[in-house]
Amino acid sequence: ENNHTHRTEEMDVERLVVRRGQPFSVVLQCTEQIPQLQDHQLNLILHLDSQDNGKWWFNQRNAQGEVMLTLHSPADALVGLYSMTVVLLSADGQILEQTKPQTFYLLFNPWCKDDSVYLPSEELLQEYILNENGILYQGSWDDITTVLWNFGQFEKDVVDICFEVLDNSPTALKNSEMEIANRGSPVYVSRTITAMVNANDDRGVVSGRWDGKYSDGVVPTRWTGSVPILRRWSEDGGQKVRYGQCWVFTGVACTVLRCLGIPTRCITNYSSAHDTDANISVDYLFNDQLESVSEGRKDSIWNYHCWVESWMKRDDLPEGYDGWQVLDPTPQERSDGIFCCGPCPVRAVKEGEVGFKYDTPFVFSEVNADLIVWIVHPDGERIQVSQNSKVIGRNISTKSVYGDFREDITANYKYPEGKNKRPYPELFCAQWHLQTNLTSPLRTINSKISLHHFIAHKEVLRLQYGHYGACVSEHHMIRVTALLQPTDQDNIILQEINIPLKMPVLHIKVMNCSINTSTVSMALALLPMTDICSKFQIIGKAIVSHKLTAHISFNNSLPVSLQGGVFTVEGAGLTEAKEIKTQYVLVLEIMQSMYST
Repeated sequence: ENNHTHRTEEMDVERLVVRRGQPFSVVLQCTEQIPQLQDHQLNLILHLDSQDNGKWWFNQRNAQGEVMLTLHSPADALVGLYSMTVVLLSADGQILEQTKPQTFYLLFNPWCKDDSVYLPSEELLQEYILNENGILYQGSWDDITTVLWNFGQFEKDVVDICFEVLDNSPTALKNSEMEIANRGSPVYVSRTITAMVNANDDRGVVSGRWDGKYSDGVVPTRWTGSVPILRRWSEDGGQKVRYGQCWVFTGVACTVLRCLGIPTRCITNYSSAHDTDANISVDYLFNDQLESVSEGRKDSIWNYHCWVESWMKRDDLPEGYDGWQVLDPTPQERSDGIFCCGPCPVRAVKEGEVGFKYDTPFVFSEVNADLIVWIVHPDGERIQVSQNSKVIGRNISTKSVYGDFREDITANYKYPEGKNKRPYPELFCAQWHLQTNLTSPLRTINSKISLHHFIAHKEVLRLQYGHYGACVSEHHMIRVTALLQPTDQDNIILQEINIPLKMPVLHIKVMNCSINTSTVSMALALLPMTDICSKFQIIGKAIVSHKLTAHISFNNSLPVSLQGGVFTVEGAGLTEAKEIKTQYVLVLEIMQSMYST
């Protein structure tokens, strides 16, 4: 009954899981007559491995051999696993009777007005706390794609693993009492989670990798949800799970934060800057021949990057910076010596208040940095030749509260870009420099051309599958960089575009069943095509505990037969993640019969 009232019944029906600032009740069953309480006293002892300064209190009601105690926790109580004992004392303070210790979890409570994570909208809470299924956005700003993700924050034992993640933080391992004493603050807890979701500095959950070498782990695109990752980490004694990239870190962080009771949503920023030197710009360096001379940890622009936003008050900041806070669990730059980022107020990013904690300059750069092109002369002198303020931070996206469609929240992060006028001469000679990046040595074309104002020039580069099939990355993207330099001017024009390689539509027809597509995600992992859109055709009724038959088909547009097909099926509250490998001959028959050019 408590779990139902506290909206945690999906998390557990056998153990007590409640939210702070909201009463819950326990019943004492007495084997003898209840003594007169003017001569005796009931005490309630709570233990959390730390001193909780919040004031708990309870009231009691006696009836027919039972005592009902209604417990009231403060809205800023520490979250965690509590031990509870009830003691019966005599008038002179002697212990006459005591219960065996019982445990319960106390979580943040976004339904409580006095809790610092209070969110006054039931519609938003249904999505940002209670929804176990979501959509992560990928692709590029002009070709947005989707990935279904099973957060599974209410799956069995996930709440235990979430607190296990906190218990394994460096601060907790060094001084657990001091660490637990900070667990009343969503600012502290969320920042700790961003550090612990990645495994760069600590006993964190996921190890990141971006070089395409995943033979000793799982390819990042194979994950369909957070629960298998969290369970593997816990079962292996806190050993990092290989491998993840930004959307995987984001999905896992969203699971943990929602489970703990902090309203959280997943964000995708397109053309996202990675500013390595904290100068709030992305710097591209070229020599006199327009060859890239950027070395070491160079600035870059990701076609997309994912993070989460969590809702909370910021009592540590001036008034007006409550609400959505950016938290980025992907290890990019160190913050206070560790790889974490946030919580950073979204409003501070929009207003350019880069002095506010945490990590506002870095987040501001991700969405609003300028792209600056430099020419480096042989003597080392650097000359700025162009600056573009429109390239970075586009179509910032999250799943809508009102359905499975995208909501554009770019206006939350930045004001509209100003008009950027650039003079062009009527006629000029220019050097043209084109690079194609296929996660392999760059292919470069150089030519000199004469261009008239407003007259287009085409440079044709034909890429067949045989040219790129062996080296294209799992993101199925070809990046093209073009540089145009007028012969008699320093003003260089630089443009980068991403060419997405389209994935075939995966048609799934489930026979004799009715199924909610928002609660089941299916992905077909077929090399080199790993992200495939799904289309469900619903027929008949679904029956609990009965097998289903699914017919899957798609068109193979490649000039080769595909091998090694693996279906991953996962559904929150329905089934754990399962992999189904297809038969080699069957895959070939499907591909060859449906092959088209």
